Amino acid sequence: MASHTDSTDPGTLPTPVTQAGRDGLDALLARPGKALIALDFDGTLAPIVPDPEQARAHPDAVPALAALAPQVAAVAVVTGRPPGVAVRHGGFAGVPGLEHLVVLGHYGAERWDAVTGTVTAPAPHPGVAAARAELPGLLDRVGAWQGTWIEEKGRAVAVHTRRASDPQAAFEALREPLTDLATRHGLVVEPGRMVLELRPPGMDKGVALLEYAREIGAGSVLYAGDDLGDLAAFTAVDELRASGTPGVLVCSGSEEVTELRERADLVVDGPSGVVRLLRTLAARLA
Repeated sequence: MASHTDSTDPGTLPTPVTQAGRDGLDALLARPGKALIALDFDGTLAPIVPDPEQARAHPDAVPALAALAPQVAAVAVVTGRPPGVAVRHGGFAGVPGLEHLVVLGHYGAERWDAVTGTVTAPAPHPGVAAARAELPGLLDRVGAWQGTWIEEKGRAVAVHTRRASDPQAAFEALREPLTDLATRHGLVVEPGRMVLELRPPGMDKGVALLEYAREIGAGSVLYAGDDLGDLAAFTAVDELRASGTPGVLVCSGSEEVTELRERADLVVDGPSGVVRLLRTLAARLA
């Protein structure tokens, strides 16, 4: 389903192209104190960069969140990154207005609360360490793709191909052997934008979003994301809608993930468009 891009006027809220999206936005505006604003990090609050360690939140993201957060029930960043990394790269700690922000890191397996500044987490899955130990040899056997590299994510491990000489060819060549490796160690493979992530089953953004929305008794939910991993969160919002909780699905302008764009109620122009939407919502609610 096609979606509108956001207005260039930061004072004008875009209109969702679906009735469900319009209902979700109306509910958020009518009862902001019951609204959950949930956002992916990479590609949504932070521009995609070749090296994820260099990713930083859009410079206007934190001010926009700080203006919006006191007016809604909660703001959650839902990410595959370790929560501490997202907090550092986002600049979320110690910001007035963001005292009750939560970061649901590792797809909800770990949680950082701004009010305490602490991370809570269960024991890691042993298969991640075992798979990680085998990865260098596997990459060599597949063909030692120049530019392909491994990202350590604590409770998961990812192989990036964006910097390879032929990113798509490297991605396709690695998909099957990485799936076999994951299966042997009780893990699953989650494909993304030129990245294949090995992680324990049951870890996804949809589970994290549903659990948190139910925990706080959210009366409406807005979720924004940009990648394949965000489809699970989109499905979670659909489940909430079906059970009577209105929601809005926002795609952060990904040309690489057409399925996300087609399912969205709104498509905005990448992180800058997400920031504009957040800032406009804050102004409207104020």
